[in-house]
Amino acid sequence: MKDYFCGWYFKCQSDRRTLAVIPSVHISGGKKSCSVQLISDDEAWNAGFPFEDFSEAKDGFNICVNGNRFGKSGMSLDLNAPGCRAKGCVRFGKLSPIRYDIMGPFRFLPFMECRHSVLSMEHTVTGNVRINGTDYRFDDGVGYIEGDRGRSFPKEYAWAQCNFGDGSVMLSVADIPVGLLRFTGVIAVVMWRGKEYRLATYLGGRAVKIKNGEIVIRQGGAVLTARLLERRERALLAPENGAMSRTIRESASCRASFRFRQGTHTLFSFDTSRASFEYEYPY
Repeated sequence: MKDYFCGWYFKCQSDRRTLAVIPSVHISGGKKSCSVQLISDDEAWNAGFPFEDFSEAKDGFNICVNGNRFGKSGMSLDLNAPGCRAKGCVRFGKLSPIRYDIMGPFRFLPFMECRHSVLSMEHTVTGNVRINGTDYRFDDGVGYIEGDRGRSFPKEYAWAQCNFGDGSVMLSVADIPVGLLRFTGVIAVVMWRGKEYRLATYLGGRAVKIKNGEIVIRQGGAVLTARLLERRERALLAPENGAMSRTIRESASCRASFRFRQGTHTLFSFDTSRASFEYEYPY
């Protein structure tokens, strides 16, 4: 049995609070398990369960981990784990999928240690989740959904995501092994005023800067920049050869700046306190 993991990232955000919930299943050395992680503006929690507590519908996108349910229409939590009592339900509005697989032709390559997916760039979120006595209420909040599967997270990578006024953006740069060689791969999607823009290695995109929390991706005349302005990191578990044995750091909601330029025209440039950011490069 091959080492393997598969996880989904459900981000819910209101004007006041951010909550991301990450159900996942993992296989390492023949041992199977599943888990639910939660990360907020200030804290993070992890609850592990036997593999038998995981189920996934064969028709459609519906996941269940120990009675906690996740799908395209919403999620319901009833989690009672050491240090974390979470209960509630949120409903999702119409999802905003991207035009085609974010991995492009790379999804067919057998050597990829991690394959990314984007299920919705933006949708409404309504409902409430109470965690350890604190309410995370979403009244027409905003959501984002993505997923990962494979063996391990990249050795070095950065990821950022933000929903804002007229659009949403996600980007990732990562160290990709190819036999004895390695290269830096990039994927990014910008949804801006109803139009989708994509930058990716398979389209000629490349990272021209990854330094001091700043990421710059260039593709022809298009330049996308994300810069981490404040580190509000919390520890999360990430896969390494299928096992959730690696610790990464994520800021679920932090200060960052984003800029997107096409030739001499800047489509947007702003600072925000609502960005999500992971920066697993030397700072």
